[in-house]
Amino acid sequence: MGDLEIRPATKVDVPEIVAMLADDPLGAQRESPDDLAPYFTALEHLRGDPNQHVVVAVREGRVVGTLQLTIIPGLSRRGATRSIIEGVRVHVDERGSGLGTQLIEWAIGASRHRGCQLVQLTSDATRTDAHRFYERLGFEATHVGFKRPL
Repeated sequence: MGDLEIRPATKVDVPEIVAMLADDPLGAQRESPDDLAPYFTALEHLRGDPNQHVVVAVREGRVVGTLQLTIIPGLSRRGATRSIIEGVRVHVDERGSGLGTQLIEWAIGASRHRGCQLVQLTSDATRTDAHRFYERLGFEATHVGFKRPL
């Protein structure tokens, strides 16, 4: 499997990140790998916010996974800080290798390190394989999520 490094994403990583975001039926409809400008702008904003962590997993010099971890201080749950894991993607060549588990374990550890009492994530209702994956890692489907495009 080779050594794995999980590190903050840089501008150089954006094309590989976007390619992974677009590499499924849902992502193919909403991502634009041919126009990277908005992704560069977004990464710049994210890197300037200490509560945002976009990371890549690199094996043998190649980006093979990514996720975004957001830290959210709050008032509910007795002033608990929580984290949200988003944009989890594993390169098609790495699926089934345990990389997804390593990424999620990294996010959980980083959340604990930053004082979070809860880590949460959402997954599109159609991603049943992902749901089984998250349940195996101890996540529970306890809420119904709602979204509204603006």
